[in-house]
Amino acid sequence: MGFLSSLLEILGLGIGIPLGLLVGFYYFIYSKPKEVEDPVIKPLHELDKTALQDLLPEIPLWVKNPNYHTVDWMNKFISDLWPYLDKEITGMIRSTAEPIFAEYIGKFKIKSIAFERLSMGTVPPVLNGLKVYETNERELIMEPSVKWAGNPNIVVVIKILSIPITLQLEDLQIFLAPRITLTPLVPAFPCFANIVVSLMEKPHVDFGMRILGGDIMSIPGLYHFVQETIKKQVADLYLWPQTLEIPILDVSTVAVKKPVGILHVNVVQAVKLLKKDILGSSDPYVKLSLTADGLPAKKTSIKKKNLNPEWNEKFKLIVKDPNSQFLQLQVFDWDKVGAHDRIGRQLVPLKTLTPFEMKEFKLDLLRDSSKDTTCFQSKKQRGQLVVELKFVPFKEERGRFSGPLDFSEPKENGTTNENGINEVSLSSDDGSNGSTLGGAGLLSVTIQGAEDVEGKCHNNPYAMILFRGETKKTTMIRKTRDPRWDEEFQFMLEEPPLHEIIHIEVLSKRTGIGFRFKESLGYVEITLADVVHNGRINQKYHLIDSKNGVIHVEISWKTI
Repeated sequence: MGFLSSLLEILGLGIGIPLGLLVGFYYFIYSKPKEVEDPVIKPLHELDKTALQDLLPEIPLWVKNPNYHTVDWMNKFISDLWPYLDKEITGMIRSTAEPIFAEYIGKFKIKSIAFERLSMGTVPPVLNGLKVYETNERELIMEPSVKWAGNPNIVVVIKILSIPITLQLEDLQIFLAPRITLTPLVPAFPCFANIVVSLMEKPHVDFGMRILGGDIMSIPGLYHFVQETIKKQVADLYLWPQTLEIPILDVSTVAVKKPVGILHVNVVQAVKLLKKDILGSSDPYVKLSLTADGLPAKKTSIKKKNLNPEWNEKFKLIVKDPNSQFLQLQVFDWDKVGAHDRIGRQLVPLKTLTPFEMKEFKLDLLRDSSKDTTCFQSKKQRGQLVVELKFVPFKEERGRFSGPLDFSEPKENGTTNENGINEVSLSSDDGSNGSTLGGAGLLSVTIQGAEDVEGKCHNNPYAMILFRGETKKTTMIRKTRDPRWDEEFQFMLEEPPLHEIIHIEVLSKRTGIGFRFKESLGYVEITLADVVHNGRINQKYHLIDSKNGVIHVEISWKTI
């Protein structure tokens, strides 16, 4: 039988080869070639959807969507940096994974888990386009389209009962569209405090996994299960509105601080003041301000020839950081000619106040011995100043200031500290009753900037705010049509401005000699009812009497 099968194989080979050569030669000699037809050339707009998809399977986003921008320079930048990024990324993966591996050693008969090879490959990610959003807030929003069809070389060896089991990741593909927000923008390098990342849609993740040389992803149903599990886990963590926040700078130290409350000051009286006049008397008045405020100090009236004056004058000061600010009180002797003489001064830390609690302070006036406002020397008695203080936070901030601001135990009535400040608690009112729109508050107006403001004779713009007969102005910026001010102004009101209008006008002022010293570049009038109801507006307004001018205004209302 074996001999017969071998004989048949030899005969088949001997007959098949000549026969195949004969048939091939016949077709080569006697067959006629077909005429090659010229390809049909059509413009793209005449092709149907199927033909376009076959011709252009992957159209970049910057082609399909005009809001996306090409970022070839960024791809070149990433490509050149990829060998160094590879080392940094793999180092981060190793330092993160090794403590997790250590937790499983000793469990399930596992003796060791280690990376045999760890590399992200030679193919870097590619940005198909970048979309940048323009908002009125202090933030920058970007949406890149990221595609990575990489060739990573990641091999993990797990030893179970001294038997090594090899796991290898291969053919990794990741497509995702993250939203990256740099917020808030601050005047300190790198000019933003946080990076906030979220995904606008579920990412596409595809990869192969081999165990002991076999592709486990070929197991029916496992591939689809792994894909859906990864998408669900990533979506639960980072799919918008879920976010990943990466802090870069401490916002409390670099961001512009906003008002959080009002300090009510009642300058009651002074006792046994130092004699400054030649005739043995003084003409005292008090200047009061908050440290790190930058606003002009407020003054009491002048009490002529009185060493024990009584004022009972009330003031309101805007507080931005009660845990670090001080109330600075200075008593002067008024002089008709020359500089006014200093009688004494004191500082009261706001963190010693309890919100809504009126507290009386009897302050021993001290001599200012240097420019350092925290260093005083008391060589002789300069008298006492009696003030009553109450800090009232805005309703939006009351959750932050529910107890003593320094989180210390409240002092007993009538105690005196080492700085000569006698504190007496007078009353307490939590101010929590009522939630209506009525009541006093603070109207904050921030002039961010303007665009396309153009004068006929000159372009040195500044903004002027007119409200309730009070006028406030920004600084003038020379020779520009797109000024950027970012200046804030406050108005303390006894009731909400529900039926009032604020007038904002952009003007230009000539800096040299000539005609038309001032020129209006446009104005806008804003009703404040929406501000009171919503608490805040942040919009750009087209200027009246201006061709293309726009002004960016942020207005907020905070009630006490």
